[in-house]
Amino acid sequence: MTDRPDILCIGSVLWDVIGRSDRHMKRGSDVPGHITRLPGGVALNIAMTLARFDLSPALLSVVGREPEGEELVTACQRLGLATEHLYRSEDLPTDQYMAVEGANGLIAAIADAHSLEQAGDKILRPLIEGPLGFVEAPFPGPIALDGNLTESLLNQIVKHPAFKAADLRIAPASPGKAERLLPFLKAGRGVIYVNLEEAGILCQTTFSNAPQAGAALLQRGAARALVTDGGNVTCDATQDGILAERPPEVMVTRVTGAGDTFMAAHIASELRGASRDTALHRALATAAAYVAGGSGT
Repeated sequence: MTDRPDILCIGSVLWDVIGRSDRHMKRGSDVPGHITRLPGGVALNIAMTLARFDLSPALLSVVGREPEGEELVTACQRLGLATEHLYRSEDLPTDQYMAVEGANGLIAAIADAHSLEQAGDKILRPLIEGPLGFVEAPFPGPIALDGNLTESLLNQIVKHPAFKAADLRIAPASPGKAERLLPFLKAGRGVIYVNLEEAGILCQTTFSNAPQAGAALLQRGAARALVTDGGNVTCDATQDGILAERPPEVMVTRVTGAGDTFMAAHIASELRGASRDTALHRALATAAAYVAGGSGT
């Protein structure tokens, strides 16, 4: 792929190893189920959904050169994603994520994104030194970032002139990494996508619903915040007002990647010129289809 991409997805590109069971689980449960390995990571999940909406995303991340890395890059290319801007490391292994899901949702997960953290700003070279952009001619389109990037790198992105023309869309990746989004709150930059728990961490409190959390994020400096809350009301909060909508009721068959699918569908809708309320509605419908076991488009 040599044409300019529609959007850049910067962050985790890895293998998802997911164990799923249709039974309720608790600590120490040992139940039958299925284990799958799929391309994953927040940035990659977003890119895959964007590609299903006929957009052309490019990945900026680190992938090792071992067999697992070569297999992952090949899988990404088959999905229609631009991989030529990936930092391919001889020394760093390909990252991975492991999760266990039951009928009652996510039970536990471990994200091994150490290679992404160690690669640091090497993954940004195509945006700073070309061909995607330069300090003097920054990339002018949308960029999706995820919180698997280190806080220091996210701080650098907020201030770096190579990002000043971008439409930044940011997700924390997990509640444990939500505080990494604080630089964007302080700078009042970008669109932040969080769930209710992550919003509480950013605001150092707890919220009873998404609109309440969205209003608080605006008060903390956010330019715009979309807050999800599972099957409860989701909101899109800006200084022009707070939109709220409840997602469709569906039978939940998977949860890993649902937030990434919501974010990607929302971005895709807005890139196609949808209004705020239409974009929110489409994103909720897409995420609901995904958790119900559909393709998420």
